[in-house]
Amino acid sequence: MGVVIPLEESKNKLASIKPLVDLTKADMERVNQLILSKAGSDVQMIPEVAEHLISSGGKRLRPMLTIASAALYGYQGDNHIKLATSVEFLHTATLLHDDVVDESDLRRGRSTARMIWGNQASVLVGDFLLGQAFRMMVEVGSLEALDVLSSAACVIAEGEVLQLSVSKNMETTEDDYLSVIRAKTAALFAAAAEVGPIVANAGKAERNALKSYGTNLGLAFQLVDDALDYGGKAADLGKNVGDDFREGKITLPVILAYRRGTEKERAFWRDAIETGNNSDANLEKALGLITKYGALADTIARAVHYGTIARDALAPLPETPWKSALLEVIDFCIERVN
Repeated sequence: MGVVIPLEESKNKLASIKPLVDLTKADMERVNQLILSKAGSDVQMIPEVAEHLISSGGKRLRPMLTIASAALYGYQGDNHIKLATSVEFLHTATLLHDDVVDESDLRRGRSTARMIWGNQASVLVGDFLLGQAFRMMVEVGSLEALDVLSSAACVIAEGEVLQLSVSKNMETTEDDYLSVIRAKTAALFAAAAEVGPIVANAGKAERNALKSYGTNLGLAFQLVDDALDYGGKAADLGKNVGDDFREGKITLPVILAYRRGTEKERAFWRDAIETGNNSDANLEKALGLITKYGALADTIARAVHYGTIARDALAPLPETPWKSALLEVIDFCIERVN
């Protein structure tokens, strides 16, 4: 049912996050140890639920960005470990909450926590992880880092509410949708990248460069996720192809196909998304319309655009292995469509 999308725009077919993984390996081992420590609790269900999601195979890209952006400016201390762990806990908490809001059954190929322990436990364990994240931020003792990460947490919550307000509304514009993903996804990427220069006592220009990099990397990352749901493979997604369609999610490929379609085709989208008529036959028709109007290719083109902005944000920085690794992450995020 998937559609393979050739990424003709890409110059490097072998982009990988391995350089970043290798450079951050020692520090990420410390982050992983701290994650396990801080996810612990005398309340048995808390570490069970947390461990279920934490061990589910995510790449931990966001905390790696914090480690890398601190190293980029020569940071030698330990505070980046706590900040990276805080970033991962913020991310994990939002996933727990997202799965409840979206009524998702699968996350990275495994049953979601809500399917095993229920919605209440998922929300409450997410709240516990948020509390632990803020405790670690306070331990670092940087008001600027606390401000950046706490502001990101607020923006992410606003993004969740904004997404609810446009949910299953086929009149959602591309600008509306970009506002949602800028808040829900890009805000944490931006914060993860910005707190590195903060803890390394870098200047405002350096902070802004990494914030811009993170923001635009996050936008590119989410747009590729949108495309993958209609053009990827279940093994790559950690969920079934078409899950966004079945859940009635408004994503960019749907927005573009709807706006470019005939009145009859727009009526189909309203019936499928707004009223929940999401049969397998309708999914096939949706894939056909998305292909007909070039919605996947244009979604990827938008991702490439934001990837270019992320690349330009780092352009003034000295050439180092850290910079090269961060640049390759951009290509890797986009080239997941293969």
